[in-house]
Amino acid sequence: MSTLRMIVGLGNPGPRYNRNRHNIGFQCIERFAHRHNLTVGRSQHNSLTGDGWISKNGARAKVLLVKPLTFMNRSGQAVAPLVNYYDVEPQNLIVIHDDLDLESGKLRLRAGGSSGGQNGIKSIIAGLGFEDFHRLRVGIGRPDGYMDAAAYVLQDFSTDEEEVFTPLRDRICDALEAWMFDGIDVAMNRYNG
Repeated sequence: MSTLRMIVGLGNPGPRYNRNRHNIGFQCIERFAHRHNLTVGRSQHNSLTGDGWISKNGARAKVLLVKPLTFMNRSGQAVAPLVNYYDVEPQNLIVIHDDLDLESGKLRLRAGGSSGGQNGIKSIIAGLGFEDFHRLRVGIGRPDGYMDAAAYVLQDFSTDEEEVFTPLRDRICDALEAWMFDGIDVAMNRYNG
């Protein structure tokens, strides 16, 4: 019997936020679901979820894809009940989120640690009561000049940014597959370059 892997993409619900920098987690969940012919449309514990089997090189793994519908800063209210309901082990949970402190277009996998100031991660840590779940941080960079960071993350990706982020979303899917089938250490070595 296979152990369930839970992939959470952070973002804000509603069409006005779809293409925002802050919604890169949702965008990656959608890309991953499309790649593996999964549907993320079941309403469950304040989230949209979808599940199925992923195959790679003869191996199979069960995955649950999650888009919390609680808005970013309350993500823990959606993630914690799902982790408890499915009895997901910390090492089988990965959360995809934007990161202002990482250069735009870069990705970094982490095995755990503090929130790094990311409010969605803060909420998940508070909801779960632990911080040793995995993260996939997606760099969106900081705004130029005096623009407020909150306003910046809620802007859509520019056309120039999309030239970087369109292939990056596919690379993130590759990294998620490596995490699922090869483990966090292999995935970090391969994709944190």
